[in-house]
Amino acid sequence: MSYDLEIKKKEMVGVFGKTGAGKTSLINAVIKERNLLPCGDVTACTSVIIKVEANTSNENYEAHIEFITTEKWNKDLWSIKRYQRDSTNQNRDDDDDYQDVAAKLSAVYGDKWKRKSSEQLMESKYFREIPEFLQSREKIMSYKTAKELSAEMRKYTRTEFKQCGDNRMKKFYWPLVKCVTVKVPNNSFLHNITLVDLPGNGDRNKSRDTMWKRIVGSCSTVWIVTEVNRAVADKESWDILKSVSSLIGNGGECKKIHIICTKSDIIDGSTDHSADVQDLILQRNMKTKEAVRKEFNKLNKIKKHFTDGFFQVFTVSSEEFLRPNFLSQENTEIPKLQDFLQELNDDHSETLSYISRAHGILSLIQGASLKKQPGQNMDVCEELKRNLVLHLCLVQKEMEKAYWVFEQNLQKGVENSKRSCEKKLNQILFPRGRSGGTYHRTLKSFVQNGGIHKLKTGKEINLNMKLSSFLTDSIDEEFRKTFPKEQEIGPFNGVINKFSLDTDKLKLKYKDVQLQLIFLGTEVEKVKTTLSRMIQDQKKIIYLSLTHTIEQKMQECYKTAAGYSGTGMLEKMRETLKKHVHGLKDTMFEDAKTAMLDHLLGLRKEVLQTMDTLEGTIELSLKADDQSVPDVSKELARVMKSYKEVNKSLN
Repeated sequence: MSYDLEIKKKEMVGVFGKTGAGKTSLINAVIKERNLLPCGDVTACTSVIIKVEANTSNENYEAHIEFITTEKWNKDLWSIKRYQRDSTNQNRDDDDDYQDVAAKLSAVYGDKWKRKSSEQLMESKYFREIPEFLQSREKIMSYKTAKELSAEMRKYTRTEFKQCGDNRMKKFYWPLVKCVTVKVPNNSFLHNITLVDLPGNGDRNKSRDTMWKRIVGSCSTVWIVTEVNRAVADKESWDILKSVSSLIGNGGECKKIHIICTKSDIIDGSTDHSADVQDLILQRNMKTKEAVRKEFNKLNKIKKHFTDGFFQVFTVSSEEFLRPNFLSQENTEIPKLQDFLQELNDDHSETLSYISRAHGILSLIQGASLKKQPGQNMDVCEELKRNLVLHLCLVQKEMEKAYWVFEQNLQKGVENSKRSCEKKLNQILFPRGRSGGTYHRTLKSFVQNGGIHKLKTGKEINLNMKLSSFLTDSIDEEFRKTFPKEQEIGPFNGVINKFSLDTDKLKLKYKDVQLQLIFLGTEVEKVKTTLSRMIQDQKKIIYLSLTHTIEQKMQECYKTAAGYSGTGMLEKMRETLKKHVHGLKDTMFEDAKTAMLDHLLGLRKEVLQTMDTLEGTIELSLKADDQSVPDVSKELARVMKSYKEVNKSLN
């Protein structure tokens, strides 16, 4: 039996928005820290993930900086030096990948990188300020005030080029940074929450992109930030939402999507506070909310991933809220967002679970010290085992039903994929409005990056997802029903949530072992919590396995196509991709279906095995009757009192 008392996982709120939309100002306002995240006079970096959470260790403002690996940076240096040797200046000017890496190198080295070898650029003299990077360890900065920390953080999180007084280029290290975790002391809004300032569409750096996808998939709430005066027309914000829909939906943990319209106190460029202007602002804000809702209702593919009531629109003004004389909430709904965060913070269910387990352990100890009626333990043990077997059968039956529904839907997806996959591929190979003379670099980017190409805007085009789209479309709605985000419903038609050993009924029948039955009741709840977390983690793997399998099947083809160069390169790449997809279409999608179903079978096995551990717990708890066990009746009474108080506060 395991007596560990688990600590609640923090709720993660992901904040998306393009440069200038007011993301960082919003985060500063919501947590009442005007000077925390740098904003306003510099350009936001498109790569660095910034987490904001509570500092529970000391009273300082801290930044914990995690760097990319030196191996990855060295690879970037080596590849761009090779590119310089093999291409003309004109080619470089038109190449997005080259420009992306060149911008990163210029931030760290200024112009020196153009005249140095990759080996020279890895010398320690270029990293004197950040020896941690070369040592592959975290850098920690700690200051008494948010303003001091914010000033020092700029070079790690922002894109800015300025000359120093002695004509030296000021260095910026954001290209070397994977993630920054900002820790804020004495902040009630961050007790159980992590706010994450996220780049819109991941990053070309694979390690940063992997972290980005993992964090996005772990967000229980997503905020899409856009300016109020162009919220409906802001294509970039809607593109962000569409691009992350599968990661936050069936492939993630998101329960709420909030569109947050910033600068709500401004109309026609004015911040006039007269009554007439304020009325106009209120009317504009109401119309904006309604227009955004209508626009969102057009996104049927996204809505497949969620149930009703998950979407809300807010109009906010960070500047208005942070004014020293702020009184009115009419033109900014920052307080509503704070209330939402406070509700996430004030979830006492984990506290109740913690106390309940302590209560169960003490009950077992106290029950073992009491005299019992001979034979009663064996009777209750057999009855508990019968209840366990009954519920195991119910869970197995419901999971088998889900398996067969997925199998039927996936088969339809397989047939659609076989018929239409080549058409999907041709949309990538022969895009409208792109000439062959320039498109070879884009297609080269696809095959060099495993089927993924990122545009200058940061938007990702994923060939693997396009090829697997008929499969995912076939199961989206059923997946949402099988793995609902509402905890009160629970996965597999709620059969695991309903799982019980009926210990409350048995306590009336077997009074001599009531304390042991209390313990077993808490162990059942512990198993259900374990199962909930297990299923939440596994369902992401199950859903994303469809695209992952296609990606694996395409790797050999990408590798071959990436090796072409010189005259005829574009046609060779196109022909290689076409032949590969045509040759594999009869098996590739079947393999993806099989892989997903195998994951479902694996989950069923793991769930049943976890539940079956209760049989051993039943036997051990009812055999524990050693008279040398200490008396813990006083401790039990105190815990029971706490349990009743917390339980009452939740009801």
